[in-house]
Amino acid sequence: MTESTEQLDGNPDHHRPIRSFVLRQGRLTKGQERALETGWPIYGIEYQPNRLEVNQTFRREQSQKILEIGFGMGDATAKIAQTLPDHDFLAVEVHTPGVGGLLKLMQEGAINNIRIIQHDAVEVLQNMLADESLDGVHIFFPDPWHKKRHHKRRLIQAEFIKLLCSKLKVGAYIHVATDWQEYAEWVLEVLSAEPTLKNSAQDYAEKPSYRPLTKFENRGIKLGHGVWDLVFSRI
Repeated sequence: MTESTEQLDGNPDHHRPIRSFVLRQGRLTKGQERALETGWPIYGIEYQPNRLEVNQTFRREQSQKILEIGFGMGDATAKIAQTLPDHDFLAVEVHTPGVGGLLKLMQEGAINNIRIIQHDAVEVLQNMLADESLDGVHIFFPDPWHKKRHHKRRLIQAEFIKLLCSKLKVGAYIHVATDWQEYAEWVLEVLSAEPTLKNSAQDYAEKPSYRPLTKFENRGIKLGHGVWDLVFSRI
């Protein structure tokens, strides 16, 4: 794992690197520990700065390959993988409890169409994924850094989106969901400014049927909070 990444544009004037996570600690449960011990050798992919052959990894040539960036505890990723069994999911997360949580859900649900890389997603994109190798990307509830002055700490910024788009096939999609309105406005601004992307809606999209409602989202909706989905396609 890494705590930082190199600048995407190599500009030495940028002092804060783009990274896909905010540092935090969490304790492993016994179930997560067991899942890591038994599941990681089967479903885990070690980070290395070499191109990953995605089709060979899943052994399915024709399936759509979807990148899941920062899957948290894995609840949504596991449900999506069950909903879309003909798709394959490459899930990237830094925090060990989340990796253990997803592996536990995979074992309980006999889910076989997910592989996990425990590393910073920016470096995975830079060093492991080939250009035009992805059919879709999900970034659900990223750490918002929602204030304008925090813009350089955000994952979703112009340099990152340009890198991400280079890994998408023509017609592939980016789906971002956030429960921070200010962050949703920022994401809309950044994605709309990328010339290789087209919005699927006038501004925010209806929630696609494959994205489940998380327990936190259900709780927020009952309290009157909103969730904003943005879906753009590669042109």
